[in-house]
Amino acid sequence: MKDVQGELDRRNIPLKHVGIKDLRWPIALKDKEKGTQHTVATVSLAVDLPHDLRGTHMSRFVECLQTLGPVTLGSLENILDHLKERLQAEKAFLQLKFPYFIYKTAPVSGQRAPMDIDCVYTAEKEERFSLRISAEIPIQTLCPCSKEISAYGAHNQRALAKLEIRSGEMVWLEELAIIADAGASAPVYGLLKRPDEKFVTEQAYDNPRFVEDAVREIALRLEGDKRIIWYKATVESIESIHNHNAFACVEKGWKEVEI
Repeated sequence: MKDVQGELDRRNIPLKHVGIKDLRWPIALKDKEKGTQHTVATVSLAVDLPHDLRGTHMSRFVECLQTLGPVTLGSLENILDHLKERLQAEKAFLQLKFPYFIYKTAPVSGQRAPMDIDCVYTAEKEERFSLRISAEIPIQTLCPCSKEISAYGAHNQRALAKLEIRSGEMVWLEELAIIADAGASAPVYGLLKRPDEKFVTEQAYDNPRFVEDAVREIALRLEGDKRIIWYKATVESIESIHNHNAFACVEKGWKEVEI
């Protein structure tokens, strides 16, 4: 059959990231506690398209996932290599967005329950392989200003700590969650009994933090981890008494590294 995608294009415009997105696919991940965790990722796959090629073969993206077996963190570079070969591309891109479950123990009752965090693996390869990992962890913040000016009480709310890293060694998603909790006024849990609620509420009141405080505490811990070469941390507070959210962000300079 005629290869229409392979036709010559004379408009002389190279394209970046031609491919497919929003494909749901099963993946297997390393779980620090249980060994392996199975989840479902929303996948984007793409290649750079030369200026003289009309299109790419979209079906080959799915074929690459299908033929290489289970998608894992360790298989990402192989997938990119396969994409480059099958699609005759110089550079390939892959992104996996997925929920990951961590287990947290309530501080008083000891009740243990899973809590999901939203994670993203973003990988590219031209000559070298690069990988960026991000995790978005719910935390709690309590406003120091509100506590200072109020006769009693203070406004507090759930916040989201998003940690993005490049590393030279394995960094567990569970470790990123621990770092996020350390920057918070108090952690968020999947299950709390009344004694736990009392403990967490009082913990937050005794540890008031602006988003600026929280993101700086997170940055100190990321900076101190020698495995981490680059990071970007953002804390966004889902404000309870304002009609807007508050956020703060910090980023460390990075360079491409071979993983």
